[in-house]
Amino acid sequence: MEEVWKARRERVLGAMEAQGLEQMIVSDPKSVWYLTGVDVEPYERLFALYLRKEGSVLFLNRLFHVPNPPCEAVWMTDTDDGVGMIAARVDKTKPLGIDKEWPARFLLPLMAACPGMECRLASDCVDDARARKDEAERELMRMNSRLNDEVMRRTVAFLKEGMTEKEGEAFVLAQYKELGCEDVSFAPIVSFGANAADPHHMPDETRLKAGDCIVLDIGGKKQRYCSDMTRTYFCKEADPKYTAIHDLVRRANEAAEALVKPGVKLSELDAAARDLIAAEGYGEYFTHRLGHFIGQTDHEQGDVSSTSPLVAQEGMIFSIEPGVYLPGEFGVRVEDLVLVTAGGCEVLNQVDKHWSLIG
Repeated sequence: MEEVWKARRERVLGAMEAQGLEQMIVSDPKSVWYLTGVDVEPYERLFALYLRKEGSVLFLNRLFHVPNPPCEAVWMTDTDDGVGMIAARVDKTKPLGIDKEWPARFLLPLMAACPGMECRLASDCVDDARARKDEAERELMRMNSRLNDEVMRRTVAFLKEGMTEKEGEAFVLAQYKELGCEDVSFAPIVSFGANAADPHHMPDETRLKAGDCIVLDIGGKKQRYCSDMTRTYFCKEADPKYTAIHDLVRRANEAAEALVKPGVKLSELDAAARDLIAAEGYGEYFTHRLGHFIGQTDHEQGDVSSTSPLVAQEGMIFSIEPGVYLPGEFGVRVEDLVLVTAGGCEVLNQVDKHWSLIG
């Protein structure tokens, strides 16, 4: 894997050079792992990678178990002046890039210790690299989406009239554990009936009854990477008004996915789905952006929205998830993850998106 870490560092260093930066502090543990393979959860303690072309330096507390650091390591204890150790290493005559995660309790003392040194927000140097998945990451995302498809199929077969949302949630969690996932990407959303009109409704004791819509928004995490998918069903019977809205949302999902290819503005994807829904009179009920980026976390930097400045690039993975939410009445969302390929896109989810009756 060392060649993978090295290639990733080279990409970030290239992005830094384009911004006129020769040095940067990376503190997000997921970004540090992405660049070095070092896996640390620092909690309140200082943990940072000083990234530079001449050779990077890891600043580590002796409580962290890192037996073979991949670069020079500077060790400290809880009573050492970690910020002072960093201040002694940085080049105070040149701008220093800082990632968005570094707490003010470390950044402000460093700025005080290095008066006159320019500090720049440089998160996009790492975030843009993480947004374009390499082949190893793409395979992990494919694997996790296949697992997520299986959990969705099992959950659809399990749900029956009279069950509570909490029972559905417990079943979903058990399936991820059985399939070897370390965790869920996010707390599962299992919404029945009018609860589905709240896009982020958390499961409660509401019981499933005939005619209810069922929104299942679920994702698991295995080998550090996340999955995410939403499907909407109906219990035993369905109001034609609601099935027509479901068909509309599905078509909006498919219209946006059909446009995905390198060079397309992500704002155009949002417009394709939003305009279709608005044309049928439900524009005001599509209350969120079309999608988000995903990888080590369910929501990574980058979005698919009307204001997104991004264009699709090969290797990007993001969600396409239009929805319509009628307060106190009904909600529907259809979500896939898509991988931008050289000639278009690969939809990572294979569970049928059409509505069906279950329970």
